[in-house]
Parts: sequence; structure tokens; C-alpha cells
Amino acid sequence: MPPIKLMLADDHEIVRAGLRMLLGAQSDMEIVAEASSGGEAIELAQTHQPDVVLMDIAMPDMNGMEATRQLKVRCPSVAVLALTIHEEQGYFFQMLDAGASGYIPKRAAPEDLVQAIRTVHRGEVFLHSSVATVLVKDYLQRGGAVTGADLSSLTEREREVLTLIAEGLTNKQIGERLGISPKTVARHRDNITKKLALSSRAELTRYAIQKGLIGLSDE
Repeated sequence: MPPIKLMLADDHEIVRAGLRMLLGAQSDMEIVAEASSGGEAIELAQTHQPDVVLMDIAMPDMNGMEATRQLKVRCPSVAVLALTIHEEQGYFFQMLDAGASGYIPKRAAPEDLVQAIRTVHRGEVFLHSSVATVLVKDYLQRGGAVTGADLSSLTEREREVLTLIAEGLTNKQIGERLGISPKTVARHRDNITKKLALSSRAELTRYAIQKGLIGLSDE
């Protein structure tokens, strides 16, 4: 099996050097490009077509959220893993809305980062335990209330589509997974957003997390 092709996007050379040392030692990973700004990350991703991009949020030229949004438009198959010092839920949901498949703080253990890369490469969502704690606190502060209609309002197919949307798949990828056309996926998505009164991917992902539709890695 070919190694996971990685691109590092961080404006600090010392951070990239540490990542090179850690990830370069993994037999199933290969670093194919490095970027020091959001704009450079978009250009290099189109050239090198990495499987996973480790994206910092605070970068010059263009922040990681906007870079992720543009990258997912131009390279939809690339999985983006946010690697950042920010652990507030606001950043987490903004990155998810931009198209990221995972979120891990820079203070995390090296083995957590390696696990996160493998997880998002499999098409799953990775959420570090520290961020999960913040989301649980937010959920409890809301009194356990979940925005959106009851899950029973969705058909079985709509639940499947919602789960895959929350896992970061595009309409085309969802269609391939379920054996339906992208247009049919789009129609299901429209029905879901109308029934739940939710619009953005971040809102749909929050709903899926709180309803237990997706299993998030917290190791």
C-alpha cells in the first residue's frame, strides 16, 4: 500500500522541522510538500496532490480557515487536519465548516497526531479529547438541547447522507458510497437542511455529533 502523502502548512520553520522528524519516521507516511502561508498551501496542494494536509490556523497571507475552504474547492479529495494552538469550539466549527476533517492541538502527544492523520486519511473525523471536552461543556451549558428538529424527522437515507456530510465527504463521494447520483445527494441534503432548520456543514456536523451519528476519535 502506498504511503500517505502529507503536506505541512505552518509558518513556523521550527514546527515544520519537528513534524518532519516525527512523521518522516512513520513507514506509512511521506511528506511531499511544505507551505509557510495559506496561499502557498493552496498552490502546492494543486501541484503535489497530497492525501492529507496538516493546516495551521494562524498564518500570514491567508489564514488556515480560508485556505482550507479554497483548497477543498480545488482539491476536494484532500483531507485537511487542523493542527493549531487554538482549542476554542468557535475555531473548531469554523474549520469544520471550511471543510476540515479533524482538529488537534499542537500540545497533543506525537502518537495522537499520527493517529489523527491515519483517521482522516480513512475518511473519518478526528476530534482530540481536549476539544471534545469543550464541546461536552457547551452541550451541558445548553441544558442538553440540540439545535434542529428531532432525528426521527429524517428518513433512513437522509440519516446516511447526514452522517457522510458530517464525515467530510463531498456530494460526489457520498453518491459513490451510497450508489446514488450527486444530484440525488443534493436533493437529500436540501431535505435535511429544511427538516432540521440547519444550513452550514458546521451546524450539520454539530448536530450529528450531539446525536451520536458519527464516532469521533478521542485517543
